Amino acid sequence: MKQFGSNAVASGRGLKHKRLALYTFGIFREPADHPAIQGFHDRNDRNFLAAELSEGFIARSGYDGEPGPESWGKQVFPRFYIERGDGWSPSTLSLWEDLISPMAFSYGEPHAEAMRHAREWFLKPAWPPYVLWWVERDHTPTWAEAVARHEFLHDRNASPQAFDFKNPFDEEGHPTTVDREALRRKIRVNQERQRQLI
Repeated sequence: MKQFGSNAVASGRGLKHKRLALYTFGIFREPADHPAIQGFHDRNDRNFLAAELSEGFIARSGYDGEPGPESWGKQVFPRFYIERGDGWSPSTLSLWEDLISPMAFSYGEPHAEAMRHAREWFLKPAWPPYVLWWVERDHTPTWAEAVARHEFLHDRNASPQAFDFKNPFDEEGHPTTVDREALRRKIRVNQERQRQLI
């Protein structure tokens, strides 16, 4: 079983000096070029742009051999990966300022609209669809690290090392809750940014 260093902070010096990493992973029902998957591809660029415009977004990894941001290490996949004949599976890796920011993006438009269609494109997961964990400000997570955290969440359930929005932890490694009104405000801010720029 993989182990990770504690995210707990002994003194106040580390507080508010971490960033939140988010890894998502899914498996298409069909090969990526199948017509049944086209709706996902049609929305993909818009969702990337919406993420980048979201308040609290820091950066995201790109993919080897593709235009866009640099890849954060060699892209690898968790053990749940099923080859569909095209050599890849949809996954993302990004960094955020706080817990609410990726939630606001995920549950706001246009991403929420895409999630409502997820069953049309993706297998129902028997694994976590995403994982969150805190990293130091000067650390950029790699794909390999993300996969290890993802598998850790699946194997061990939510903990300070790997968690989800339903069972979040703060920077010190303590269970925490989400301020729903702050979340709604951030969703509104993001939607106003999108109206102006998308």
